[in-house]
Amino acid sequence: MAAEFCVVCGRTDRPLTDGQCAECFADHHTLLTARSPSKLILCPTCGARKVGEHWERSGASSLLSAEDLAPFLEPDPEVAVRRVGWRESGKNPLLRDLSGEALVRVRGIERTVPVKLEVRIQHHTCPECSRRSGHFYTAILQLRGPEERIRGNARELRMRLAELWDAVIPEARPEWRRAMSWREERPEGWDVFLTDTIAARGLAKLAKTRLDARVKESASLYGRKDGQDLYRVTFCLRIPGAARAPPARREAKRSPPGSSRPRVER
Repeated sequence: MAAEFCVVCGRTDRPLTDGQCAECFADHHTLLTARSPSKLILCPTCGARKVGEHWERSGASSLLSAEDLAPFLEPDPEVAVRRVGWRESGKNPLLRDLSGEALVRVRGIERTVPVKLEVRIQHHTCPECSRRSGHFYTAILQLRGPEERIRGNARELRMRLAELWDAVIPEARPEWRRAMSWREERPEGWDVFLTDTIAARGLAKLAKTRLDARVKESASLYGRKDGQDLYRVTFCLRIPGAARAPPARREAKRSPPGSSRPRVER
């Protein structure tokens, strides 16, 4: 019985699939293509990408990454893409010309495939940045000292509160940090405005744990939407670590017993 052979190269010492060896299949098929031109929507303020109806990766760089470009690649059903190295050319910030080399695996062998891609950039402000620019907020975190009455220098109290708060923030979840819109100085401390109430509540719990803060929550009605009442929530954080002992009072220097202070004639 004659051995099976590749219908392209005629070799009989290689595994065959549908009459072809892997090498001939790779040589005569398009293994990888790219949808070009492709479109990517970026937020010019925070760098978030719009994926479908959602915004993702807030805080990302405006430079295109492999994660941005991977959705535009269309491999053959038998091809697995291992990695792609990209090079960008051109100076138009809204039209990116890219060329790359992709390492792919097909039918048990690996090949390096050239690929070209053109990406059109569209800038749209994401909802979070739009809310911040319009000073929209749903919650306030009030950073305060341990007592309502200010003892000592108000400026020193604010500096101490800011130090304690800034030391805790790196421990917060990224989505909590992104929800912080702006911060305003108050005589008795700071007000931090947030665009998400759940994030504000999470930060309040974090401060309670890390700073031993006492938390008081209250809500106020500010409008209605789709027949539902809309509330803004205020979290008052009383932070004991912001208190500093008042400077020791200097006692008046007394004359030794039996001595008298000289009298100055005028």
